[in-house]
Parts: sequence; C-alpha cells; structure tokens
Amino acid sequence: LNSELANGRLAMMAIIGMFFQDGLTGSAWGDWECYTSSPLRAKVARNYYGGDAGAPARVSFDPANELGVQDPVVFWDPLGFAADKDEATFKRRRAVEIKHGRISMYATIGYIVPEYFKFPGYLSPLLGLKFADVPNGLAALSK
Repeated sequence: LNSELANGRLAMMAIIGMFFQDGLTGSAWGDWECYTSSPLRAKVARNYYGGDAGAPARVSFDPANELGVQDPVVFWDPLGFAADKDEATFKRRRAVEIKHGRISMYATIGYIVPEYFKFPGYLSPLLGLKFADVPNGLAALSK
C-alpha cells in the first residue's frame, strides 16, 4: 500500500505538471538529459521493515501512524482535514486518494503514449479524421 500511495501521489503531481508545462510551452516533454541532478534519479535507501514488536497496542486512532506516512514529509495535513482524528473519515479520504492516484497514473500513461505511438487508420472515417491528425497533449481538445 505504501508504494501505491507514493506512486499515486507522484502521478497526481506528474499529470498536473504535464498539463501546466503543455499549457505554457505546447509540449509536456523536455530533454531528459537536462535533468541530471533531479532528485527523482537519486537512489534513496528506506527502511520499510521497522517497528517495535514490544510496543503497546494503539488505544486511539492517530492518522500519523497509518500507512502512507512517508519520508521526507512524514504526516502532512496542511489544511487540518485529519485534526478530528475520525477513523472512518480518514479511511474514506484515503480510499479517495488511492482512487485519484490510480486515475492519475492512467492519465500520465495516456499523456505519454501518444508521444511515441499513434494508432493507424481513421479516428472518424465520416469526417476523414485520422489518428495521426490529432495533436498531442492539450492541443487535442481543439480537434
């Protein structure tokens, strides 16, 4: 679950960044060779198997101890949505976060694939519109 949450969060930020960059420059892609010092290329060792078996059982619900609390941000709730520490509300919001992360992962793939692959043939034979005629990114909304 931790990796799905992390990847979902990354995909949500990635698709927003792709839309923003595409809106500004007309392309969601830059030259990857320019990003040599990116922290995304760094290998960070993390300990996923920590914990104390002798710790007392949890008495009350604390969102800061749930799965998905990850370094370097740890538990981050700038708007205070989890301040009431209501477990049912937290779990519903977590499920929504996972759902949005999955959608964002698909959206990111859907944004990347047309840069490298176009279906052959017609998208609309009646209008004479080929798949190759549809531009990539946000410009596709104009077709």
